[in-house]
Amino acid sequence: MFSQDSRSSMTDQSRPNVLFILCDQMRRQAMSCAGDPNVSTPNLDRLADDGVRFTNANSTAPICVPARLSLVTGQHPHTRNAHHHWRMSPAERTYGHEFAENGYQTGYVGKWHLADVGRSRPVPETHQGGFDYWRGFELKNDPFDTSYYVDDDPEPHPIDGYQTDGLFDLGTEFLDEHGTGDDPFCLTVSVEPPHPPFIAPEEFLDEWEDKPLELRPNVPYPDAEPPLTIFGEPYESWGDRETSTPELYEQYPYHGETFFDEMRKYYAMIENLDDNVGRLLDELEHRGIRDETAIVFTSDHGELLGSQGSMAKQHPYEESVGVPLIISYPDGGIDTGRTIDTPTCTEDMVPTFLGLAGIESDQDLPGADLTPLMRDADETLDRDGVLLEFVREIRPMMPYHDETWRAFRTERYKYTVKGYDNMSPGSFTEWGEPWQLYDLQEDPYEQHNLVDDPEYRDVAREMHGRLRDALIEYDDQYALDAAFGHDSLNTPDA
Repeated sequence: MFSQDSRSSMTDQSRPNVLFILCDQMRRQAMSCAGDPNVSTPNLDRLADDGVRFTNANSTAPICVPARLSLVTGQHPHTRNAHHHWRMSPAERTYGHEFAENGYQTGYVGKWHLADVGRSRPVPETHQGGFDYWRGFELKNDPFDTSYYVDDDPEPHPIDGYQTDGLFDLGTEFLDEHGTGDDPFCLTVSVEPPHPPFIAPEEFLDEWEDKPLELRPNVPYPDAEPPLTIFGEPYESWGDRETSTPELYEQYPYHGETFFDEMRKYYAMIENLDDNVGRLLDELEHRGIRDETAIVFTSDHGELLGSQGSMAKQHPYEESVGVPLIISYPDGGIDTGRTIDTPTCTEDMVPTFLGLAGIESDQDLPGADLTPLMRDADETLDRDGVLLEFVREIRPMMPYHDETWRAFRTERYKYTVKGYDNMSPGSFTEWGEPWQLYDLQEDPYEQHNLVDDPEYRDVAREMHGRLRDALIEYDDQYALDAAFGHDSLNTPDA
């Protein structure tokens, strides 16, 4: 136990508070500091100015449950065969356990989505990841109709108003109870927005009535007819890039009918999130604990938002796998206002949380502690890139039900294979074959697949080898076909 004097010194880097802000389905590019011309995020920009922003941060498995498994345990989804309707074992060790055992007051506020109990039942205490203070729920997917549960009390507590506002209020309540004690805190605030349905408080929608939109070059406007599809269902119209329709204020069960109004609502949700990030930063500063609090902001996965002619996530494209990642810790020797291009993955989060707090763990974690990169511009990681994966889909109408994918992402290239129907383990009828190769330096919008380009054959050979090595290193039994001079892996003939 540390003394009050050591705790309040404001320079003791071994015992910072840790605040983890997690949103859902926010893509890496959707911040003004990341260059998105549509959105204004002054508070996230402020956070980046006070810390570092990772320009190639990735969601290892771009769908909610597998990504969240990795976020809380640091383990790859393929090691648990995790999919969208999956329940994490109470035997799993999370960062909640690690921090609690090292004298931290731990709190979790918001969406959990790791207990598979549906939308109207509480997460059992045995499945709350070892957090001492619980104001959580499984999932809601309706930001104007959210209830949370207190610890092991089965009585729902409705949020009055918009979910993001209410959950950040609960985060402030945690600070009231635990922000001034002798022990540091580790608090997670996990919100669903900007996950669909796309809707925001009216004052944020008002700002988007007459705001024109700029599109990424890989959005097929106006050529695609009908417009983009979501889970096989097309939007009725593109809408107007210059101004909104009355649909801007309509809430739909999941997706609406007019693409450009959906896009406006998505950005309005992010601007509301940014406003709440600013409120919480102000609270920390008002309490005099901002500088001794390490803040991590990220998302579980991205959102295509029309790129590649699609919506949602699941796909290996940058808008889907790319997530924002900002880390700020003024008292922790972390650089300020710097961007880091090193690719990161979801499995890096738990080692980084522990690294920020100076906690040594005896867990065998596959990810990397990113704190050395943030403290020394000359530091590098002992790896070539990151493994990305889509492990399993049990819903027949969803992408990758019949074939799944694996990818390897370096700073410049991304290589993906597709195949292997792992719904029939052991059959190995469609093992992974070369599918995509993108030169992200020359083609950041992934419009030119080079996998069959003779001029890139040496690159394809190297990337296939790196992917193959990663499957071996991380004990991934994905069946990989022979390609580019490399033998097959995890197949009957291997």
